[in-house]
Amino acid sequence: MDFDFLTFDGPLAQRGIGVIAPFDLALERELWRWVPMEVSLHLARTPYEPVPVSMEMARLVSDQRHLAAATRDVLHVEPEVVAYLCTSGSFVNGVDYERSLCKAICEAGAPDAVTTSGALAEVLQQLGTRNISVLTPYDGDLTRKLHDFLAELGVHTVSSDHLGLGGGIWKVSYRTIAERILAADHSAADAIFVSCTNLPTYDLIEPLETALGKPVFTANQLTMWACLRRMGLPVVGPGRWLREVTPPADITPPTDFRPPPDLGLSTISPPPEVL
Repeated sequence: MDFDFLTFDGPLAQRGIGVIAPFDLALERELWRWVPMEVSLHLARTPYEPVPVSMEMARLVSDQRHLAAATRDVLHVEPEVVAYLCTSGSFVNGVDYERSLCKAICEAGAPDAVTTSGALAEVLQQLGTRNISVLTPYDGDLTRKLHDFLAELGVHTVSSDHLGLGGGIWKVSYRTIAERILAADHSAADAIFVSCTNLPTYDLIEPLETALGKPVFTANQLTMWACLRRMGLPVVGPGRWLREVTPPADITPPTDFRPPPDLGLSTISPPPEVL
C-alpha cells in the first residue's frame, strides 16, 4: 500500500481550560460551542449537595476547599486558566469573596483563574455599563444577592425578573427564557444579564440583541470570554461585543460612581409554570 504519512498534519495542538462546575451542571455541550477548535475543556465538579438551588446551595458549592481540590484534579492536563463556572456561587458572598475564589484556585496551582461573576465585572467595566436589567432562574433572595454584587461594582439594577426555580434549570425552554428576557428589559438598561451557567441561552443571544438593540450577556458566554481573553484567543459564538479580544483589564470598581435617579426597581413575579 502506498501511504504517505507526510500528508498528515496534526492533530491540532490543543490548549486547555480547566472548568470547575457545580455538581448539577447539565450544559457541557453549550460550553463547547463557545470555544475554538484548538481549545479543550477539562471539567471537574464540586461535591454533591442534597439541597435545592438557593442561597444555601450557592454557598456550599463555592467552598474554597472544594475549588482547590477540583483545581488539582485538572492540573495534570496543563490548563492555561481554570474557571469557576458558577454565577451564584461567585456572587453570593460579594466582590471580595469572588476575588478570594480566584486566589484560592491560583494557590492550588492554576496559572490563572476566572469566575463567572468576575467575568461579568470585567465586561461591565470594559463597556462602561452602569445600568443593567437582570434575569435569573433563582428565588428572590438569591436574586437580590446578585443586585448587591452589581451595586458593589457601581452598577445599578434598573429591572429584574426571576423564575423561582429550585432545580431542573437546564430544562427551561428557549421560548420561556426569551419571553422572560424581553419582560425583564428596561428602556434605561444599557444591557441585560442572564444569570446561571445551567440556563440554556446560546441560540437566543443574537436574535434578542437584534430585537432589543443592546448587549445580552449570559453566564457561559462571559466565562468562556474571560478565559479566552487571557489566552489571547477569540471567542466563538454570538454576542456583538465579543468581537475584539483585549488584554485583561483592572476590574476595580470606579470610585466616582453616583447612582442614577431612582427608576423604580421592576420586579416581575414568576408565573405558576415556567417550564
